[in-house]
Amino acid sequence: MKKVLVIDDEREVGNFFRHLLEEKGYDVKVGLNAEDFSNLISLHSFDLALIDVKLPGTDGLHLLKQLKTAHPSCKAVIMTGYSTVKTAVEAIKNGANDYIEKPFDDISQLEKTLEDLLNSEKFSSPANTDKLADTIGFIIGNNKKMNELVKLAEKIAKKNINVLIEGETGTGKEVLAHFIHNMSLRYDQPFVRINCGAVSETLLESELFGHEKGAFTGAIKQKKGIFEIANNGTLFLDEIGEASQAIQVQLLRVLETGEYFRVGGESIRKTNTRIIAATNKNLAEAVQEKTFREDLLYRLDVVKLRIPPLRNRIEDLPLFLDYFLKKINASHLTFSDESIELMKNYNWPGNVRELFNIVKRAATLADGETDIITPKYLPDKLKTSFSFQLTKFPKASTVHDDLEAYLSNWTKHILSLWKQQDDIDLEQVLDSIKELEKQIGRSFVLKSLKKHTGDRKKTAEALNITTRQLRYLLNEKGKI
Repeated sequence: MKKVLVIDDEREVGNFFRHLLEEKGYDVKVGLNAEDFSNLISLHSFDLALIDVKLPGTDGLHLLKQLKTAHPSCKAVIMTGYSTVKTAVEAIKNGANDYIEKPFDDISQLEKTLEDLLNSEKFSSPANTDKLADTIGFIIGNNKKMNELVKLAEKIAKKNINVLIEGETGTGKEVLAHFIHNMSLRYDQPFVRINCGAVSETLLESELFGHEKGAFTGAIKQKKGIFEIANNGTLFLDEIGEASQAIQVQLLRVLETGEYFRVGGESIRKTNTRIIAATNKNLAEAVQEKTFREDLLYRLDVVKLRIPPLRNRIEDLPLFLDYFLKKINASHLTFSDESIELMKNYNWPGNVRELFNIVKRAATLADGETDIITPKYLPDKLKTSFSFQLTKFPKASTVHDDLEAYLSNWTKHILSLWKQQDDIDLEQVLDSIKELEKQIGRSFVLKSLKKHTGDRKKTAEALNITTRQLRYLLNEKGKI
C-alpha cells in the first residue's frame, strides 16, 4: 500500500486529502506543523508528500529540503495560493515534482495529478518529452542548464500561469514556447504568435484585440483579434519589450481581468488565453529606464525561463547539424571535422538561427560537388573567428610574439563577456588572467633575450629575475 504524507496547518485540508485518498486505497498520514513532519518522516517512508508552502514557524521549502535528504525517492507536491506561485516554482527548482493551488477548484484534475505521481507508469517520462521535442524541432541535447530548463518547463506547462522566456536573438524562444504549449492541457487549442516589435502601435492594437467595421480608415469589415482567436489556447508575445506604453496598459488589463475591447468597440469581451512572452532585453533594466511597466512585468514574470546561447551549449552542435541537414533534405551530406572545429570556435552572435542559415548555405554550395562539407563552403567569418580563438585564451607556448595584438584580442573578449547578460564560467575568466600574466612575462623575456643575443644570464639580470624564473616563463607547458 502506497503511503501519502499531508502537512498543512489547516485541519480541513488534511481531512480532505485523507478522505480523497483513503477511498482509493492509499495510507494517509496528516501533520499540522514542522514538528509533526519531522516525527512522521522519522517513523515512516512515504511515496508522496503534500506540503503547504506557508506553515507556522517554517515554510514548505525548508521541509522540502529535509524530505529530499531523508527520503530522496519520495515525490513531493507543494500546496500554494496564487500569491505564492513564485515560491512554488522555486520549490520545483529544488526538487518538488509539482505544485497545486488552493482552493482546489478542479477536483478531477487534482485527482489525476496525484494518481500520475503515485503511479510511475503514468508519470511523464523522458522518452515522451524527447518524442514531443523531436516532433516540433526542439533540440534539448546534453547541456546541463538546458536540461534543467526543460524539466522546469515540463512541470509548469500544465499550470495556467504566464511564462517569460529570456534569451538572445535566435536562441529558439518560440520553439520553447511551442514546446510548453504542446506539454500543456491546452495542446489541442490554438498556439498563436505575434512579434510586438515588427508591427506598428496602431496595427498591433488591432491585431491583438480586433476591430469593428469603420473603427479607422481602412477598417472595411469587422476583424477578430488574436486574443479572440487564441481563446482557450496560448498566445506567444515575441519581443514584448518592444511594445509601446499604450499597448502595455491594455495588455495589463487583459492579464488582470481577462477582459478587453475591440478597437472602436463598446462591448466588453472576455478571453481565457495563456500568455507566454519572450524578450532579448533585460526587462528589469527597462523598468528602471521607464520604458516598461513594472506592474506588467510582475504579471508576465510568474515563471522565468532563460535559454542559454549556442556558444554556451556548443557540445550540442552535432545534434543541431544533423537536425538542420534533415530539415533541408540534405542528410546525405556531412560536415568535416575541420568544419566542425571552426564552428565550435565561433561565437555565434545570431545563435541557432544563424547556425541554420550557415548550414543551409553550405549545403546548397556543396550539394552536387561533394558529400563532405569542408571549410571552403563555410563563410569567411568562421575562419576569421578561429584565428581569433587561437589567440583569445592562449597558452604561453602557442601564442605569437606580438604582445600588442594579443592584449587587444584579450581585452576585447573580456569586455564582450562583461557586457553579455548570460552567466559566464568565472573559472575560465580567471584562467585567462593567469595565461595573460604568463604571456606578458614571456613576451618581455623574449624581447630582452633578443636584445642580449640569447644570453639567458644577462637577460635574467636585466629583468631582475632568476634564471629559474626565466626558464619557467619560457618552458611552461612547452618550449619556445
